[in-house]
Order: sequence, then C-alpha cells, then structure tokens
Amino acid sequence: MGRVIQFEERAVATLRAKLGAAESARADLLAFARGHSGAVATIHHAVIAALEADSFDELVAIVTCDWPALLGIDSVALALVVNGQGFRVDRHGVEHLEPALIERALGAIDAVALRNVGRGHPLFGSSAAAIRAEALVGLEADAPYPHGLLLLGQSGDHPLPSDEGAQLLQFLGAALGAMLRRWATPY
Repeated sequence: MGRVIQFEERAVATLRAKLGAAESARADLLAFARGHSGAVATIHHAVIAALEADSFDELVAIVTCDWPALLGIDSVALALVVNGQGFRVDRHGVEHLEPALIERALGAIDAVALRNVGRGHPLFGSSAAAIRAEALVGLEADAPYPHGLLLLGQSGDHPLPSDEGAQLLQFLGAALGAMLRRWATPY
C-alpha cells in the first residue's frame, strides 16, 4: 500500500510566505505613493508662490528666500546669464560672475543633476560648505532671455530622489524658466 503525502501544511506555509511578501510590497507601494504625492504637492506650492510674484525682483526673492521653507531644504541659489552678464543670487544678495562659469556648470549636467556631495557646488556661494546633497536644475532659454541653473541644497546626507523626483524638479525648473522669461520680456 502507498503512503499519503500531506501537501496541506506545505501549501499553507507557501501561501503565508507569498501573503507576507505581498503585504510588504503593498506597504512599500503605499509609502512611495504617499511620499510622491507629498513631493508633488510641495513642488506645486512652490510654483504657485512664484506665480504670485508681481515683479522680477519679487520672483527672485520668493525663489531664494521662501522656497527653502516650502521645499523643506536648506539653500536655494540661482545662477543666471542675463544679457551676456553672469549673476549668482541667493538670500544674501546678488554676486556678479563670469558667464562662462555658469555656462560650464550648465553644460556639465543634463536637465537635472541629483547627487550627494562632500561640499556643495561653488555656485551655492558661502552656503556651499554646508551642502551635502544637491540638485542642479537647468533653466534653458534662448537669448536674450535669462538662462542658467536653479541650485537646491540640503545640509544633511539624504537619499537621492528617484527618476520621478527628477521629473518633478524638471517641472519646477521649467515653470521657473517660464516665469523668468515672462519678467524679462519688455512690454
């Protein structure tokens, strides 16, 4: 006579393992979705704040002074080439730069560069020493409109954003670029 093999115990154990993996994947997906939705809302709030600017100077002030708190980061700087002249702007004011420095930095990145660093990009100015994670976002435009970089910096080591995060930063850069062109257009 043959022997009866019990499959029920093994099958239940296998199903429990698969259920545990599915629950873990679901929790990871929910955490990602919540984080992504929060990032989207944060970027949208920053863009809306910038849209409310009544002048070029107010737009720059919103970006360099208000965006750090809105985006939950430590430092924001703009490096712009305007009418052949280079400028670096942050919450401390405006500094003249060689346009070639900005052009070289812009040429060294794709649309967005996200990286952990030992020291922030020199275009952060005096804040560079404290920066440990940075995002450099290209601001593209044809002459005579301003073009350059939006620099976002964080003092602590942080995991780099995903491709979706880079896409959000591209959106932020595109929106800012459009607003800069709007205020640079003579009426």
